[in-house]
Amino acid sequence: MNWKNHITSDPSVLFGKMVIKNTRIPVELILEKLGYGYSFDSLIEAYPRITTDDILACLLFAADNSKHEKTLAVA
Repeated sequence: MNWKNHITSDPSVLFGKMVIKNTRIPVELILEKLGYGYSFDSLIEAYPRITTDDILACLLFAADNSKHEKTLAVA
């Protein structure tokens, strides 16, 4: 799956934050809720406009971005 088919950024929507396409649901919100233990089913119930593939795309987006993140060791 290509996360770019499910996620977009538009300066006129939520100040350009990454959102699930055709919604105003930010990727960071979905990732945060997953981190707090929400299930895919509970997210889809709370946000009926999203699909399982949209949620998976959020995870792939996060993984892809962490691959390109630069980290500096601080002692």
